[in-house]
Amino acid sequence: MFHQLSDPGAQALTLTIDGQPVTASPGETVASVLLRQDSPVARSTPVHGNPRAPYCMMGVCFDCLATVDGVASTQTCLVAVRDGMTVERQHGKRSIAT
Repeated sequence: MFHQLSDPGAQALTLTIDGQPVTASPGETVASVLLRQDSPVARSTPVHGNPRAPYCMMGVCFDCLATVDGVASTQTCLVAVRDGMTVERQHGKRSIAT
């Protein structure tokens, strides 16, 4: 559905999404990278488990929440990619760490 516009001068970065390496360009948001994946889902809802993907891309709707570098419920539309970043999709309710 979405694809990255090529920039011949951009140096590729590598991040992992659910353990799979993915390439990105500097300045992209995590949400934009998620939207290019076969499954653009960032999270599922806590009550019914409905899939949600990045929507507003400006931090209003919270459909882009994912775990980024171990921090749960991160708004991926507001976070720029970094080399070596790890992203995990969130499924259902968060558990409380003890």
